[in-house]
Amino acid sequence: MRHRKKTVKLGRTAEHRNALLANQACSLIEHGRIKTTLAKAKAVRPLAEKMVTLAKRNTLHSRRRALALLRNNSPRTAKAVGKLFSEIGPRSLERLGGYTRITKLGPRLSDAAPMAFIEWVDAPLAATATTATEEKSSEAKSPKSPKSPKSEKPAKSEKSE
Repeated sequence: MRHRKKTVKLGRTAEHRNALLANQACSLIEHGRIKTTLAKAKAVRPLAEKMVTLAKRNTLHSRRRALALLRNNSPRTAKAVGKLFSEIGPRSLERLGGYTRITKLGPRLSDAAPMAFIEWVDAPLAATATTATEEKSSEAKSPKSPKSPKSEKPAKSEKSE
């Protein structure tokens, strides 16, 4: 019986699992949202939320603990910890917990593994997404005009003369 054994194994050794979860957490910090399997998303959620709790404290000790949890002293990790402490931590100061959201996507086409997005709950909307929706709404509001730009181009015979 597996009583009091809550670690999700993910079919990996402990070292491989810890490296995987650290990389997933680093990618979540960098990109704000990642697409992964549902089991991995559920496994990375506690690690990501502990990282935000450390970022809310914003001390040298908590910064070093965050670097240790991400297990790597690469420039990518240092950049991710910097973003965690400068953007994500201050943004989550008033929230007491529940910093991440898991959205189920359905099965993957190749092997039918259940897929999910894991993202920050209070992530700001991307400026490109809002401009794209504004462009679509402005196109829908304005009446469609005939294709005048193509008719304004000179014919090929005129160019040769």
